[in-house]
Amino acid sequence: MPATPPSNLPWPGARPLPDSFFDRDAQLLARELLGKVIRHRVAGLWLSARIIETEAYYLVDKGSHASLGYTEKRKALFADGGHIYMYYARGGDSLNFSARGAGNAVLIKSGHPWLDAVSGAEALAAMQCNNPDTQGRPRAPERLCAGQTLLCKALGLKVPDWDARRFDLQRLFVEDVGQQPQSIIQCARLGIPKGRDEHLPYRFVDAQYARHCTRNPLRRGQVEGRDYQHHALEPSPS
Repeated sequence: MPATPPSNLPWPGARPLPDSFFDRDAQLLARELLGKVIRHRVAGLWLSARIIETEAYYLVDKGSHASLGYTEKRKALFADGGHIYMYYARGGDSLNFSARGAGNAVLIKSGHPWLDAVSGAEALAAMQCNNPDTQGRPRAPERLCAGQTLLCKALGLKVPDWDARRFDLQRLFVEDVGQQPQSIIQCARLGIPKGRDEHLPYRFVDAQYARHCTRNPLRRGQVEGRDYQHHALEPSPS
């Protein structure tokens, strides 16, 4: 029998991911989150972005925050799947979700504005207002969430508001809107210092949106089999 939907849905027909969705291996979670939509309610508007780029991290991975050990600040990383972990990266906010296993998590690296009946033109305008370009002008939609701090800025997500919290169906959650990548690019993560497991291929990109993510893994000079792997996906059964 299908699971009973939550009684406190933010609107009829909403499909929030249950906590159990996040209770899986970090790499699998990183792949499965591609195509899902982050919804954040701000001033009565649902600001929304489709996830197009993720990175997986493990406790044993030298590039992870959890590898530095448990602290009160990092407690969400050691909680069960579906806890929110936020931190500051180069002065901006970054969003992560805990996965199965203490210290394992997925970083939401970038997204693309999502427009539908819930999040329309007014929501997009609010996101552009949150995250103008260096000249104070509205960013083009495809560049609005093209990086982990740009994503959080556009969606209005702040470390003090959401770090170490659970999802709230009236304020912040991730939704399955029926979108699935046709193919996924897997490659090394970005910004990992040398000697900190920088070679591990734990970055996942929706190939359709590769040129809109933090750094295009399919840019000129990149060679399949050397710099990245390409995974074609079977369509989900209807």
